[in-house]
Parts: sequence; C-alpha cells; structure tokens
Amino acid sequence: MAKSKNHTNHNQNRKDHRNGIKKPKKHRFMSMKGVDQKFLRNLRFAKKHNKRNKRHRQQKMAKVEAVESKA
Repeated sequence: MAKSKNHTNHNQNRKDHRNGIKKPKKHRFMSMKGVDQKFLRNLRFAKKHNKRNKRHRQQKMAKVEAVESKA
C-alpha cells in the first residue's frame, strides 16, 4: 500500500491574507480579572497613597515657586 500524505501547506498563505493578517488589538488597561485578591488590595492602596503624595509634592512646589517669585 502507498504511503499517505502527512502534511501540506498548500493554499494556507493565500487564505490567511484574504482578510489580511492583523496585529492583536492593544488595550489601554490590562484586565485584573483572575488576579490574586491580596495583590489587588495592595495595588489599590498603593495607587491611593501615590496620588496623595503627588498632590502633597505639588503643593510644596507651589509654595517654593511663590517664595522665589517674591525674592
């Protein structure tokens, strides 16, 4: 008995390009679905306190600029 064909790539490239080969869509934020709860909780607090520190730094810089502009 003759051997049967094991593999062919015939026409596959043409089929792939008919609708174009597209890159996967990039999302702005990655989904946190299925992520460890302990990590998510800590992440939330880290973001919260990071905002607070940023606001505090901006207030300090505003005071410094006000003093420098007077001098």
